Amino acid sequence: MENNIVVGLDIGTTKIAALIAVLNGKEINLIGVGNYPSVGLKRGMVVNIEHTVESIRKAINQAELMAGVTVDSVYVGIAGDHVRGINSHAVVAVGRDDHEITEDDVRRAIDAAKAITMPMDREIIHVIPQEFIVDTQEGIRNPIGLTGTRLEVEAHVVTGAVASAQNIFRCVTRAGYKVKDLVLEPLASSYAVLDREEQELGVTLIDIGGGTTDIAMFFDGSIRATDMLGLAGQQVSNDISICLKTPYDKAEELKKTYGCAMGSLVDESEMIEIPVVGGRAPRQIQKKYLAKIVEARMDEIFNLVLYSMQNNKMYNLMNAGVVLTGGGSLLEGSVELAMEIFKMPVRIGYPRGFGGLMDAASNPIYATGIGLIHYGIQKNKLKVHEDFENVDEPSDEDTGEQRASHTDALNEQSLTGEYQGKLYGKITDRMKKWLDEFF
Repeated sequence: MENNIVVGLDIGTTKIAALIAVLNGKEINLIGVGNYPSVGLKRGMVVNIEHTVESIRKAINQAELMAGVTVDSVYVGIAGDHVRGINSHAVVAVGRDDHEITEDDVRRAIDAAKAITMPMDREIIHVIPQEFIVDTQEGIRNPIGLTGTRLEVEAHVVTGAVASAQNIFRCVTRAGYKVKDLVLEPLASSYAVLDREEQELGVTLIDIGGGTTDIAMFFDGSIRATDMLGLAGQQVSNDISICLKTPYDKAEELKKTYGCAMGSLVDESEMIEIPVVGGRAPRQIQKKYLAKIVEARMDEIFNLVLYSMQNNKMYNLMNAGVVLTGGGSLLEGSVELAMEIFKMPVRIGYPRGFGGLMDAASNPIYATGIGLIHYGIQKNKLKVHEDFENVDEPSDEDTGEQRASHTDALNEQSLTGEYQGKLYGKITDRMKKWLDEFF
C-alpha cells in the first residue's frame, strides 16, 4: 500500500492543506485530509521559517491520523507573484541518418527551449511543450517515429525566484518530509478541475487564493500562458476590516458568512451584525454595504486578470470561457461578477476524479491539493527515465494504442520535475547543495 500512496501539499498564504490518497488499480481514493492555518507566508513566499515548518507538520499530521498511515514524501505546490511564465521556441537538427525522430531529438529540442536569458536569482521550474513542428508541419504533439530533418518545439517556460523555491524546499525538509517535486499551483489545479475538452477548446483557469490569484490559459490541450497577481482573498478581508472597523479575524468570518461579490444580488432590507473592538456591543449594518466593499475589490481583481488575458494572443481563443477555483471562487456572486467582466461563460471548478473522502475535499479550496495528487499519480505511471535512457521503443508488433501510450508518456515526461532530468533536476540539485552547505 505504501508504494501506492501519493500526498499533495498545498502551502498557501492563509492555509496549508495536506491530502493523502491511495491508488487502487485505476481508482484514486482520498484517505486523509489535513488543514492548518498558515502564518508564515505572504503572497506565496515564506517570511517565517519556523511558523511555516510547524504549520506543515500539523497539517500533514492531521492527514496522517485520519488516513492511518505515515507520510515520508510529498508533492508540493509553488506559487507567488515571483513566478513568471514565458513562451520559448527552439530548433534542432534530427540526429539519425535515416532522419527518424527519436527521444534524444525531443530531449535536445526541449533542452534548447530552456536556453532563455534570465537573472541569476531566477531558476526554471517547468518547461512544458505546447507543440512540435517537423520541417514545416505544425501542430504535432508527439513527433517520435516521424521522419524529418528539422525539429522545432514551442514551449512554455515557467521560472521562479531561486530563494523562494529554496525556502519552500527547506521548510518541507525541516518538517521531516522529502519533496518529490515542486509543481506550479495553477498547473496542478488544472489536473483536478479542468476537462480535457475545455483545454482543447480554450479555457482560462483563475485560482483565487488567500495571498495570490493564479492565472493559467490553456488551448489545444496545452498550457499557453501563466501569470500571478498579488491580490486575492486577504485583501478582501483587509478591506472589510478597515471599512467596518472590525478585527481581521472577524472580517474573515463576515466575508465567508455574508460576503457577496455583486451588490445587486443582495436584499437592501437585510441587516447583519458587526463585531467591534474594545468590548463594545456589536452594531448592525445593511448586508448590501458589506457587499459593496467585497465587490469593489473583486471587481479590481477580475479586471486585472482581464488585462493580463487581453495582453496575450490566446485571449480570443478562450472559447470554453473561464473556470474559477480556490477559496475566493466560493464568494456568493463571484460567477455573476466574472461573467459581467469577462463577457464569456464562467463556472466554479470543483476538484474531481477521486473517491473516498469526497465530502471532505469536494471544495475549490482543495483544488491544488487534489491536483497535486493527480499529478503525482500520472507521474508515477510514466515509464520514462530522467534522461530518457530507459524508454522502451515500441516494437513493430505494438498496436496503435500502445504506441500512442508510449508517445503520450514521453510528452507528459516534460511536465514532471523528477523525470525531466537536466531540465528541472538543476533546481533540485541546487537546493540540496544549498541545504547541505547551510546545515
